[in-house]
Formats: sequence, structure tokens, C-alpha cells
Amino acid sequence: MKALYKEAGVLIYDNIVESWLIRKEAKRMQCRVIGMWGGFPKKNGPCSGYLIQHEGFSLLVDCGSGVLSELQNYIDLNDINHVILTHYHYDHFSDIGAYLFSRLVNTQLGRVDEELCVYGPADEAMQKQVEAIAHSRFDSFNEKSKLEIGPFSCTFMRNIHPVETYSIKIECDNKSMVFISDTCFTPELISFAANADLLITECSLYEGMNGEGSGHMTSEHAGILAAQSKAKKVLLTHLPHYGDLNDLVVSAKKQGNPNIELAKTGMLVEL
Repeated sequence: MKALYKEAGVLIYDNIVESWLIRKEAKRMQCRVIGMWGGFPKKNGPCSGYLIQHEGFSLLVDCGSGVLSELQNYIDLNDINHVILTHYHYDHFSDIGAYLFSRLVNTQLGRVDEELCVYGPADEAMQKQVEAIAHSRFDSFNEKSKLEIGPFSCTFMRNIHPVETYSIKIECDNKSMVFISDTCFTPELISFAANADLLITECSLYEGMNGEGSGHMTSEHAGILAAQSKAKKVLLTHLPHYGDLNDLVVSAKKQGNPNIELAKTGMLVEL
């Protein structure tokens, strides 16, 4: 398996390596971008979804529109151990119902025998949806939670967004990945993401726009977060469906961290 390039101690791969090879060689913590579009998917471009893997354990973070289909290019659905949802807007969780049904059918067919846990903010409707499916359970978290999920240690920060939303820090073998889900910029994000090996941050708006009402960040704010947190590698995600996306990168890099690029479907980052 050949890396396209190495940047700040992080290996970046293309998206054509067979999934069985990835799983076999995943001795380092790695993150596969499944989707990164904000609001609604593009053709062959899902909304929010990230596959985090280490030594055969697979954790799916977010399951937005289009994720379930794209995910199967990289992993058998039965090989996913558990799922974390950052919040309940459709571009972050709409495919979870179909995924739960797939686990039910495949359990009945004897293809998988592991209980699936869906972690998310406390929500009675979501808990009922998950636990209505046999072999599935729901566990909630908040900003005080620390979850040990397989080899991963997960902590959370409450975001500024119209619905209850969290950013996630995932740590494993002295490496850390931080996913900043939908939020306005706040200085507390800097300490939460401090020295992350991989920072994936929402970047819904272009420089000069105002995201306070919608609860989203501009490219300038994403760049400030990237620079002041001293993250080693930064991916911009939750991308807008208009404008020149390269302008987001240019704006973010102006704030001082050169290791910034757009998230892309299929991109693999090995920490």
C-alpha cells in the first residue's frame, strides 16, 4: 500500500486501495472520509460520515445522507462495530435507519452476531428508533462523558448549533483525531483540538459571511482554529454547494497553518 504523500507525520492515501487490505494493515489509527457535503449530498458525494479504524475495530462517526452506499466501497456493513452520531440533522444521521435494518437482516441471516450500539445525544425518539430494531441498543453522551469504544477513547464538547450537537476527540495509541461538527466558532474549540494529529473541522461558509444564526463556521474561523490549536493535519468539511471551494483553503491557510486541505470522498488519513 503506497502513500500518496506524508505531511506532518500523517500519511495520506488515495481512495482506490481495496478495503480488505486496509483492514489487514490498519495497525495505526486511521480515518477514511466517507462524505463531507453540508446540507444534502452531491452525485456520488455523501454528507457527513467518517470511518475510524484500528487493528480490526471499526467505528463510524455520523451516518448522513448517502453515507451507507458509499461506505460499502471500503468495508462490509457487518464489519462496523459501533456508530457515533454528533447530532440529529439529516445530513449527519439520515442513513442510520437503513443501516439498522441492514444489521437486523444480516443478523437473522447469520452474517453478523455482534450487538450494534449507536451513541448519540440523549433523545427519546432516537432511542426508540434504535431499540425498536433487534440486536441494537442506544447509549447517550454529553460534554462530561468519556466513552471507551473498542481501542478508542472518546470525549466530547458541546457546540453552538440550533440543536444539541457535539464535537468529538478520539484518542488511540498516543494519537488524536478531533472532529468539529456543526458549530459557530468559540475559543474553547482551540483547547479541545490542541495538538491534534488530525483535525477535521466544519467549514460551511466563506470568509466574510456570518454563521452565527445558522450555527456554522467560516473559512477564516476554521483557519484560526487550525493555526491556534497547532493541529498537525487539517481537513475542511461540511462543504458548501456554491462558490469556489479552493477559496476556503486559501482563506484558512492565511491564518497560519499550512497543512490544510479539503476533505474528499474516499480520502484515507493514517495517523
